[in-house]
Amino acid sequence: MLRAAAVALALGGTAEAAECRLALALALDVSSSVDAAEDRLQRSGLAAALIAPEVQRAFFASDLPVALAIYEWSGRYNQQLILDWRLITDQNALRDAARTVGQSTRSHNAFPTAIGYALGYGASLLQRAPRCLFQTLDMAGDGANNEGFGPAAAYAEFPFDGVTVNGLVVNAGEYEAEVSLIEFYRDEILRGPGSFLEIATGFDDYERAIRRKLERELDVPSLGALSQPGDAG
Repeated sequence: MLRAAAVALALGGTAEAAECRLALALALDVSSSVDAAEDRLQRSGLAAALIAPEVQRAFFASDLPVALAIYEWSGRYNQQLILDWRLITDQNALRDAARTVGQSTRSHNAFPTAIGYALGYGASLLQRAPRCLFQTLDMAGDGANNEGFGPAAAYAEFPFDGVTVNGLVVNAGEYEAEVSLIEFYRDEILRGPGSFLEIATGFDDYERAIRRKLERELDVPSLGALSQPGDAG
């Protein structure tokens, strides 16, 4: 396709050696602030978003596939892989990935919000991803870091070279808390060219927010976007 060819030219022809155009890791917050009903909305919302027509079109907008992995996170030692790396080569693979997350159940429900550790886990996961042109980590959460080291330390200590980190804030608190959380994600979590923040108005809005976020993350980059600094939403 023309847009994939443009990306290949911009990267000096490296697309020929790549297995995929994007390695996308999605991180779900299962800390103690997320109750059972909210967790179900999160999983079912992501499952539905993955097979939404507009997201399917975005997955298959290029002749190079997308590699997808999904994990959940909470406390410093509480990360669990839901979907290991899978090349989404056709609709059957995408539907199977959606079914896997939709049928999954949380592994932990009583731990705090250790975002630095969650970022570190995501960086390590991306280190063993298929060889792709781009790498993106998608951090979703409903609270700021309250255990262990924060995002700045994670970015200093873990391999994030070439990784874009986007955020999805689930906004369900009072006004001041909401503003503070949005600022935390914008100031401390977003990283890399083209990084952005999506906001869900509570877990009831999670499906819409993650669907819109996936569309944007899966979009085949234009030549101009490859050299532009990221925006914060």
